[in-house]
Amino acid sequence: MSDQDLFYLLALLKVDGVGDIMAKKLLTHFGNAEAIFNTKMNQIAAIDGVGTVLLRNLKDKSVFEKANLELEFIKSNNIKVSFFKDEDYPERLKHCIDSPVLIFSSGDINLKGKKIISIVGTRQITGYGSEFCRKLIEDLAPLDPVIVSGFAYGVDIVAHQLAMEYNLQTIGVLAHGLNQIYPKSHKKYVAKIEDNGGFITEFWSSSNPEKENFVRRNRIVAGMSEATIVIESADRGGSLITANLANDYNRDVFAVPGRVSDKYSQGCNNLIKTQKANVLTSAADLVYILNWDIENKAKPVQKQLFVELEEEEQKLYDFLLKNGKELLDTIALKCDFPIYKISGMLLNMELKGVIRPLPGKLFEAI
Repeated sequence: MSDQDLFYLLALLKVDGVGDIMAKKLLTHFGNAEAIFNTKMNQIAAIDGVGTVLLRNLKDKSVFEKANLELEFIKSNNIKVSFFKDEDYPERLKHCIDSPVLIFSSGDINLKGKKIISIVGTRQITGYGSEFCRKLIEDLAPLDPVIVSGFAYGVDIVAHQLAMEYNLQTIGVLAHGLNQIYPKSHKKYVAKIEDNGGFITEFWSSSNPEKENFVRRNRIVAGMSEATIVIESADRGGSLITANLANDYNRDVFAVPGRVSDKYSQGCNNLIKTQKANVLTSAADLVYILNWDIENKAKPVQKQLFVELEEEEQKLYDFLLKNGKELLDTIALKCDFPIYKISGMLLNMELKGVIRPLPGKLFEAI
């Protein structure tokens, strides 16, 4: 995108009354932002949804001064800008009607051909949530997903840190411009995240982390991902808003169940109870429901020679080798392992190339 095209896009987005949906409607009709400013008002008035107030606001010349200031900031700070029709714009986000016309990013983000999941939850993460998050990311690491979150306290920052620990790309979606970091205590993570992914935002350098910005931020978290995972949540909270947005976008939602007496499991339990989320007890649940295992089957899995199996994995392998195709529940019963544990073990064994999943929650040895 040329500087001139970006300048007029910025100016258009600064016009009072021009949100993302209206901007897309105008851009589709007139071709580019510059043409909108050069078009006679009576032609713009013919567009559905354009009223007299918007027409008056389009004559406001102060938007050009604001656009110029932001363009200077973008250029002087090497900010990457992605237009919603660009190839490098997050693919799934393109299909959300209210997705941002422009997103600004820093770091080294590469989403091409990547599995992308969002991990969200309470800012008061418990030991239970931290432990589950670690096990989840550890088990998913061989599949190389991109981990998206909101860079907030609690679940968000734990997810970012664990992603980096397991050498996964991670993206922080911000509720303010790229000229600042919130919360300030997370500034120490910025350089490492930018080396292992980066930050994206729809907000300008003039935007502060206002309360309403966090809700707008959440639609990007939900919209750019294949699935949203809620690790822990009270009965109210921003992560539940993200989950609802993901449902609205027809994305898969997962929630980690907890004890009914635990405050930060209430939100997750309610999502499951109201059928707004799948139960997530292990990485294998995610892999199965998202059909990632079926994608892997498209490429023949070749058994490695001299694969090292843990003692418990060897027990599972010997059972499947002897009995052939078996249901997950049957394997758990006959091998005397709890379901939550066996799911993770089977995923690890699949990644080692010694078993393969089949439709209907069946597994067999290779």
